[in-house]
Amino acid sequence: MGTTQLESVPEPKYWHLRTVLTEALESEFTVGEILPNERDLAARFGVARATLRQALEQLELEGRLQRRRGVGTTVAPPRVGVDVGTERQTWPGAADDLWDPVDCVLAPPPAAVALALGVPRDQPVHMVRRSRVSHGQPVAAELLYVPQESVPDLPAIDAPAGPARARAVLREVQRLELEHEDRAVELGSASADDAKELDRLPGAPVLVVTTRFHAEGRTAALSVATYRADTCRLTFGASGAVEIHHGPERQAS
Repeated sequence: MGTTQLESVPEPKYWHLRTVLTEALESEFTVGEILPNERDLAARFGVARATLRQALEQLELEGRLQRRRGVGTTVAPPRVGVDVGTERQTWPGAADDLWDPVDCVLAPPPAAVALALGVPRDQPVHMVRRSRVSHGQPVAAELLYVPQESVPDLPAIDAPAGPARARAVLREVQRLELEHEDRAVELGSASADDAKELDRLPGAPVLVVTTRFHAEGRTAALSVATYRADTCRLTFGASGAVEIHHGPERQAS
């Protein structure tokens, strides 16, 4: 990694340094390689260590670097491509679904969810929690909200709480004729529960995919899926996929 003296630029010094470091990571380092220590890096780039730390923290947030206790700062592997939408529309829990049921409770939903579902704020709905793993690591956590009227025959099913109850709700949802889906993506921050499931710190950047499933002229279910922004790039559709990158694209070494 060569020495680069920063000149006067209209952007913050740490951001310009982040750009320079990104170019160096792509051209001079391989995945898993340990970076020089902060003192050496600061000297090579002619910046204060505080500026360097800001740049390194930004690259860590973008998923380009990983800080491992006892090891140091290493170059992270490329983001995992995660398909969140295919050309055909299906209910959650379909045969080719990649999510694993974790739990299911009957409880009043958040106010915004109740509004989207068109149910009273104090009316309990089925809240199905699911998780998704890719390449051996957790990449997403989901809460699927299903109004009781969408699965009226559920009480007749002998399903205790937990994954079994979640699978029962998903099976009943399949009985409805799916009319269409609406999907939106936004950047968010990991809640305490999601952070624990995703092995991230609370407040870490995440990509939130909200999907409304319509049947019988109403919103029959609502999914709020939280994806790790540091390791995932979301793809939509089987061909001509649109990919969402949090930061510049990086190819595998």
